[in-house]
Amino acid sequence: MQEATTHFATENGQKYLAQLCKHFAHKVDVEQEGDRAELRFSCGTGYLQATPDGLSIRALSPDVAELADTKSVIESHLLRFAFREEPGPLHWQPAG
Repeated sequence: MQEATTHFATENGQKYLAQLCKHFAHKVDVEQEGDRAELRFSCGTGYLQATPDGLSIRALSPDVAELADTKSVIESHLLRFAFREEPGPLHWQPAG
């Protein structure tokens, strides 16, 4: 399995978590409980956690190509929802 993490600094972490879950629930399996969520895409799984200073994201996929897809779909939607904050690209770190 391939894994990567990132953190999006914002005061609206819980808001974006809820928006992402609501949006993706129309297309994929989503589980949300409080400040945590799991998004199950065909290419991998995204784990979100709202924090006081942002939104922490972990992407887990079977291989490098699918990990890139998982990161891309989460990041593109988050940045679209957070456009008012003028975000730049997320800085993903390999896990481990």
